[in-house]
Amino acid sequence: MLPNLSMAASRLLLIDDEPDVLYSFRRLFEGPELEVITATSGEEGLRLISQVRPDLVVMDIRMTGLSGLETLRRMRQMDPKLLVVLMTAYGTTQTAIEAMKLGAYDYLLKPFDVPKLRAVIQQGLKAARDMRQTVALRPAGWNEEDTLGLVGRSEPMQQVFKLIGQLAGSDATVLITGESGTGKELVARAIYQHSRRSDQPFLAVNCAAIPEGLLESELFGHERGAFTGATQQRIGKFEQCHRGTLFLDEIGDMSLTTQAKILRVLQSGQFERLGGNQTLQVDVRILAATNRPLEQMVAARQFREDLFYRLNVVRIHLPPLRERKEDIPLLVEYFLGRIAREQRQAPKSVTAAALEALMRYDWPGNVRELENLLRRASVIAKGDAILPTDLPPELAGGGVVRAKVAFETQPAAPAPPDESNSKRETEEVVELARRLFQWARRHPDHKVLPAVERELVVQALKETGDNQVQAAKLLGITRATLRKRIEKFGIRRQLRVE
Repeated sequence: MLPNLSMAASRLLLIDDEPDVLYSFRRLFEGPELEVITATSGEEGLRLISQVRPDLVVMDIRMTGLSGLETLRRMRQMDPKLLVVLMTAYGTTQTAIEAMKLGAYDYLLKPFDVPKLRAVIQQGLKAARDMRQTVALRPAGWNEEDTLGLVGRSEPMQQVFKLIGQLAGSDATVLITGESGTGKELVARAIYQHSRRSDQPFLAVNCAAIPEGLLESELFGHERGAFTGATQQRIGKFEQCHRGTLFLDEIGDMSLTTQAKILRVLQSGQFERLGGNQTLQVDVRILAATNRPLEQMVAARQFREDLFYRLNVVRIHLPPLRERKEDIPLLVEYFLGRIAREQRQAPKSVTAAALEALMRYDWPGNVRELENLLRRASVIAKGDAILPTDLPPELAGGGVVRAKVAFETQPAAPAPPDESNSKRETEEVVELARRLFQWARRHPDHKVLPAVERELVVQALKETGDNQVQAAKLLGITRATLRKRIEKFGIRRQLRVE
């Protein structure tokens, strides 16, 4: 089942003259969240586009009548933002190059690798959603299902809105900074939608979520045989996004080698695919975001100084929620309305006491944490209003903030270490280790450290309601390290299934 991308079903237009392919796609993807519309020729597909307005098109290259490449060329003339995935049983390098030059989103070979097919379609639907979903700077029309809001009346947020407006007529590179959960991707999408390139593609890449060895291939593509496992040519995001906008999220997690290649693209628009020697020229606007202190990383030689100045042409800083608490009532109203529309029910309200608890809390996870908390409270609340008892204990009792105030006003002397407690904790850890090794002896094909590490990450995410900032703190590691463990162990998929 594909992820819930909107209240209304997303639409996939499949164009293929083979009945078996049409049947297989319906069996694989048709459901409440995705409507599959089929056509048996390029001509029929072109007629359907204006009628059904699909989110994504999947199309064979070899068909009777109009070929897939010619159909793609006409689709791009009709709608440059329409994402098209081409497929064929007769894959050649030249065909792939020609398809990508015409603006195809991706290219698949028959017979299908079903997991890869699902992944490409999910990514394509999300990319289409990102391009078409409006980001309102002052979301007055919250009843519109397809509107996301950058919400706030506070002075810092008004400055953000002004900067986005001033960038509307420019192609300047923008660096968006702020803590995790403040809404940096929303700002990037708002900049794109108000720009001169809003009728061209917008693609997002999370640099922290992709292993370092694969990020260059994701961005620049690779030639067949460039590395082990490169069985066919791949077109990277820069080529896919020609004339459009590319959002590089968490750019502070990028390696120095990849940074050098990004710098070259920013300076000249040129790059080579991995394993290739042909210089490619693209016209792509770069928007970048990070929650890391790039100036400090430059001083520590962890981030290239020349790339920093290339990215920092215009900077937009998003304030943490604790510095704009006057926006919390507005955010609560916005999120509760959005949650109600998703659940197709009347919006819940928040009692004065519950709102007071929300205002007292410091929100280390920022706006994302507030949204997740309201989703949880909406499920737990038994009536039409969210009560303090529907909030997590640290909010309902105000304990976190009171403890902080007490510490600031009257610091307590550190308590002497309790040797008996320390000894007991050591004994418990030793006992736990002994039991783990007993388990390992019973299962010699299993490795203790990877198994324990994976389970610790899973449990930390569950304990914190999938809040990566809090989970990383619980584990005593950085958020970037946590993301690498999530990717390494495939944990995100398991949590979604559960």
